[in-house]
Amino acid sequence: MTKLIVGVDEAGRGPIAGPVAVGVVVAPEGFDFLSVFSGLNDSKQMSEKARERIFELLQERVAVEELKYHVALRSAAQIDSDGIVPSVYDGAAEGIRALMSDPTEGKVFLDGSLLAPREYAQETIIGGDGIVPAIMLASVAAKVTRDRLMVELALIHANYGFEKHKGYGTKAHYDAIRAYGLSPEHRKTFLTRFLEGA
Repeated sequence: MTKLIVGVDEAGRGPIAGPVAVGVVVAPEGFDFLSVFSGLNDSKQMSEKARERIFELLQERVAVEELKYHVALRSAAQIDSDGIVPSVYDGAAEGIRALMSDPTEGKVFLDGSLLAPREYAQETIIGGDGIVPAIMLASVAAKVTRDRLMVELALIHANYGFEKHKGYGTKAHYDAIRAYGLSPEHRKTFLTRFLEGA
């Protein structure tokens, strides 16, 4: 049986608004990511246009059942309720179990401080999103999915500029909160000090 390689990374851990997204990508062992996805890198080092191109290529490979991916979203409300670390762990567990239900099928590679459920063979790699291609691709999937959602949320909550800063704490974003208060997409636990001083 072909062993599987699983890459996991998150996007949106630090913003003050919007969900956190956890990307999971599954490929057969030996899959040549860097040939198939020319220009693949840590999503933070890529332009928006480059990320979108890689994400479209990923979807093409999924359509022919060569790869699988899953992006789990955890809302601002869940982050406020459970904390960012448990929310990310929960999202990672969802994606991994959805794509590789049998833990003996392969190995999970995770970026930074991320962890898979304990029953999975796994390796956490500091800076993995710049080293391990499966993690890079998971990073792109998470980032593009989250960015597209923030653009959609900007249509619902038009005063905050979500389509520009994607929920990060820019000066314009803080100014908008001062002017309009919080939306349901804001992470109150990330804004405690700001709100106390506002």
